[in-house]
Amino acid sequence: MTSVVAQSHFIFGLRTGVSNNLCFFDEQTVVFPCGNSCVCFNTVQRCQRFIPGSEKSQGMRSLAISANRRYLAVSECGEKATITVFDLQHEQGRKRKVLTAGDMLVEEFVCMAFSPDSKYLIGQTGGPEWKLIFWLWEKQKVLATVKTGNSNNSVTQVSFNPYNNMQLCVSGTGVFKLFRYSEGALKQSSFPKVESINFLCHTWMTEERVIAGTDTGRLLVFESGDLRREINMAAKAVQVEMKKIKDTDVDGGPNVPRITAILSYSKGFACSLGSGIVCLFEKNEEDGYRRSKEIQIPPDPYSNELTPAESQEIDTMCISPAEETLAISTDRGQLYSFSLSSLEINKEEHIHFEFLLQPFHSKSITGLSVCIRKPLVATSSLDHSVRIWNYDTKVLELYKEFQEEAYSVALHPTGLFILVGFSDKLRLMNLLIDDIRTFKEFTVRGCRECAFSHGGHMFAAVNGNVIHIYSVTYFENILNLKGHNGKVRGIEWSLDDSRLVSCGMDGAVYEWNTQTGKRESESVLKSCSYTDVAFSSDCKTILAVGTDLTLKEIQDCQVLREVPGDEVAHTAVAVSHSGRVVFTGTSSGTIRAIKYPLPLQKEWIMYQAHCGPITKMVITFDDQFLFTVSEDGCLLMWKVIDKDGRELKSSRQIIHTEEILVTKSDLEEKTQNMLELKMRLEELQMENEYQLRLKDMSYNEKMKELSDKFTQQIESLKTTQQIMKTEMEKQEREHQKSSAELTVKNSKEMKDLEVSYSQKLIVEHERYQDLQQKNQRMQEDYEKQLKDAEERKVQSLQELTQLYEAKLQEKTQLLVQCQEEAQQQIREFKEIIKQVEEDEERKIHDIQIKYEKKLHTEKEINTNLKGETGLMTQKFYSLQRQIDDRCTDINKLKQERQRLLGLIRSLESDIEDLKRQISGHEKTNQDKTISGLKKKNQELEKLKFVLDFQLNELKKQTEPQQDDITEKKERIHQLEEELVQIDHSNTQLKLAVSDLRLKLRTRDKEMHKEMQKVKDLETHLQRLKSDLHNCVGFIQDPRKLKDSVQTIYARYVPQTDGAEKSSVDEDIQRAFGRHRDHLERTVNSLKTRLAKSAEEHEKVYVKIMKENVSLITEINELRKELRLVRTQVKDYKVQLATFKKSNKFLSTKLPKNNMDGSIQRSSQVKLKISLFLSLHFGSFIQYYSIFLLFKLKNEV
Repeated sequence: MTSVVAQSHFIFGLRTGVSNNLCFFDEQTVVFPCGNSCVCFNTVQRCQRFIPGSEKSQGMRSLAISANRRYLAVSECGEKATITVFDLQHEQGRKRKVLTAGDMLVEEFVCMAFSPDSKYLIGQTGGPEWKLIFWLWEKQKVLATVKTGNSNNSVTQVSFNPYNNMQLCVSGTGVFKLFRYSEGALKQSSFPKVESINFLCHTWMTEERVIAGTDTGRLLVFESGDLRREINMAAKAVQVEMKKIKDTDVDGGPNVPRITAILSYSKGFACSLGSGIVCLFEKNEEDGYRRSKEIQIPPDPYSNELTPAESQEIDTMCISPAEETLAISTDRGQLYSFSLSSLEINKEEHIHFEFLLQPFHSKSITGLSVCIRKPLVATSSLDHSVRIWNYDTKVLELYKEFQEEAYSVALHPTGLFILVGFSDKLRLMNLLIDDIRTFKEFTVRGCRECAFSHGGHMFAAVNGNVIHIYSVTYFENILNLKGHNGKVRGIEWSLDDSRLVSCGMDGAVYEWNTQTGKRESESVLKSCSYTDVAFSSDCKTILAVGTDLTLKEIQDCQVLREVPGDEVAHTAVAVSHSGRVVFTGTSSGTIRAIKYPLPLQKEWIMYQAHCGPITKMVITFDDQFLFTVSEDGCLLMWKVIDKDGRELKSSRQIIHTEEILVTKSDLEEKTQNMLELKMRLEELQMENEYQLRLKDMSYNEKMKELSDKFTQQIESLKTTQQIMKTEMEKQEREHQKSSAELTVKNSKEMKDLEVSYSQKLIVEHERYQDLQQKNQRMQEDYEKQLKDAEERKVQSLQELTQLYEAKLQEKTQLLVQCQEEAQQQIREFKEIIKQVEEDEERKIHDIQIKYEKKLHTEKEINTNLKGETGLMTQKFYSLQRQIDDRCTDINKLKQERQRLLGLIRSLESDIEDLKRQISGHEKTNQDKTISGLKKKNQELEKLKFVLDFQLNELKKQTEPQQDDITEKKERIHQLEEELVQIDHSNTQLKLAVSDLRLKLRTRDKEMHKEMQKVKDLETHLQRLKSDLHNCVGFIQDPRKLKDSVQTIYARYVPQTDGAEKSSVDEDIQRAFGRHRDHLERTVNSLKTRLAKSAEEHEKVYVKIMKENVSLITEINELRKELRLVRTQVKDYKVQLATFKKSNKFLSTKLPKNNMDGSIQRSSQVKLKISLFLSLHFGSFIQYYSIFLLFKLKNEV
């Protein structure tokens, strides 16, 4: 562990996103969350006290302070959300209790509230449950839970009635409910119709009245949980009107500002009205409210026009216990306050808030730098601002907002200049008394890292993967250091400025010579993306952190040491100038202090710091302070001390200077202004003196008038006082007379009462004496009777005891006999039971084996039958499909046949017509027609020859394919037989395994029996040991020792021969061992058989898969061939149609004889075509049926 530790000293920032993130502890102290802690800030002493959050927390969600201002409740997110209650009166904020939701899985508590007596606590869980939990928090006891919302109706605020511990209010989106705790449950007491209203806040005004603010800028008044009135929020209205509204009247204006916070106090209430405005309302006599004042957030003179300060939305409002100060927090992480005691004095129209602490950053801080000559820290942020902080006075010295985002910052060692990297340029600026002014710009775009040398004569700036080194005196680019392949993430100068170290996202750490620009050493680890780098205190080694979760120490291009990390990555590193400690920042916001030289194991001290990844960290040159910044926008200042709490002694003596830069024009303006102000002051003094004299005169006159009035009033009062005195004396005299008369009357009455009561006492005394004498006589009589009764009782008792003692002896003898008989019977019965059990077990085992064998055979038969039925069903379905396909094909062929018959009939009719025409025609031009017909005949013969050739080729193509199909069918049949054999072998193996399991069960039972015997023997042995121990006690008395040994022998040594038993036991054990070995061998052989069968099964499966793939490819080829055949059929049909037309044309010119020949030839062609079609349709049907068969096989 390190001998140097860090102690949180001061923090600048506010954590947004936490509900109720500001509250008063007392008049001077406020509590707010910052980073991963709660800060108690004293506004008078300007000091802070930290209450750290839990280590495994994923972030704070809400705060709540008790009514007595003693306890603070903090809800934190995580795997299981918790609420931690702290005691604020304890110096370190001691944890009192940690509350959870019990068995419910809750991710977060959205809001909380303490009861008025601080005994109870309520917490509202988030989605999807939205349950309200009611605790008696000191005992960590959940008293009640109730569902308050759902995914559409979220809850934003919960509160207790300040006048009643048992009444609660819940508000949110479409939710406004009052609950009352009674009989161990939370019961809803009101049901207003507010489903369309989005309530953002509410407050209790009286025991029955609640005022709620909405997102449409409306203030609604609820009486006993019912919506009664609305407060008119007109800006110009001096008197606030209260009007009655219906439950359904819920729509507000379109451009009305939101009411995000509301707070009640003794005079009325305060509420936020839009961006940056708080309105104060006071009660009036008519049970209404009057709008009295309006307080605004002041405009920031240094802000840019893009984000005006007055446009901030107010998150939380709180008021001090004495109602003297009002404090607010905004959505941009700023804290403001206002003194309510100055309201009556201040009569201005526009009243403004003041900063409670300092103006903070509102977005992620990207740059951090310190200087040597001044106690200054510079920060840059994505909120476009650059801020200069004084860590001695804890004050923001300077800040300025720019148009662009500031990526990096570096302070000159003198503290008079600052270097800021923007998205467009790198600017060198002067730090003036009241401004940050640019005087030189450099063309370095998006500079993410920049740093001045320790001498201040040079600075380095990063542009992507190039490092530029400039001269501060001449503003010239001296060197350009190129070598990184990725973006440079960190740079640092050595103490003598002769070297510069850099690290990048490419996993490279380079050490550069700033004189020559050459690399002196390098270390490249491509698996790690480095995030920060630093020199050791003696500048001999380099320390680097990156995404590989380790801290590396590099020297001479080699990694000397590595400190292994946990699941959190390091993001920043800083080394103390004394060389005793190394600080690292992590992505979870924690800080680790690691001793130097670095340890080999995970040894560090971890501190809870920020709620986001740490971006930068730096140590002051005197090793007094450590500064860390994060993406949460907070600047945290740590005091570096040793374990005894003492400050570290540094070898360097640093003297802070107080000089500042002022321009000549500014000085002249200020001197001129001072002169003008002096003149104005003198004039005002003269005017004031004159006005004072006039006021003295007027006040003196008023004093005289008042003194005269008061003297007259005093005299009149004196006269009235004298009159009152005389009246008082008269009344006293009258009272004295009346009191004397009353005392006389009272004394007479007392005497009369004494006489009457004395006579009564005498009579009662005589009666008492008579009764006492009677009592004595009665006592004597009863004493005699008692003596006689006692004597009789003693005699009867003696007789009875003698009688019953005799009976008892008889009964004891009988009992002893019965016990002996019973024990003997029990022994016999036990032996019988053992024999019967053994016989029954054997019978049961035999029957079990017999019936299990039967069951396995039946199961085997069943599985075989199931397999056969499955195959049969599949075959049936495939045949059914084939039959259906064949039927469809037959129908198609029938239709084709009918169509062809129709064609033949039409052709026959055409032939008859032609015959008739031929008979009618004369024999003219016969030679020409005959020659034409001969030519046509030759052409038809040629066509016939071509068709015959094509038919033969098609037959040759189909024959080998049919042979392949038959071969495939045979192969499928073989595979089916192999599958059946494998199923049969699997069933046999299952039977063998079940038999072995049965045998194992029987062996387990036998083992349990043997174990029980061993336990019995152990108990027997323990008893023997105890008896022997008791026997040792009689070692001085030989007789007793002998008797005790004999009793032990009689008790523990059995009468039967032990040798026979031991031999029998040995035989049993041998037989058992042989049987066990045999079973083990059989189990091993079965395992090997099972493994072999599994391998064979896998091989067969792979074979089947390959064959299926080959079959699918063949089917696809057959489909292609089928398409080609169809196209050919279509072509033949077209040729046939053309042939018919040509026949019709020629038939008119043919003579009768030639026509007959042509008709015969055409009929032959028709027959050939019909044969060709039938052949091709038949092959198509065969192909389709084969395809279906293959498909079914693959499915099986």
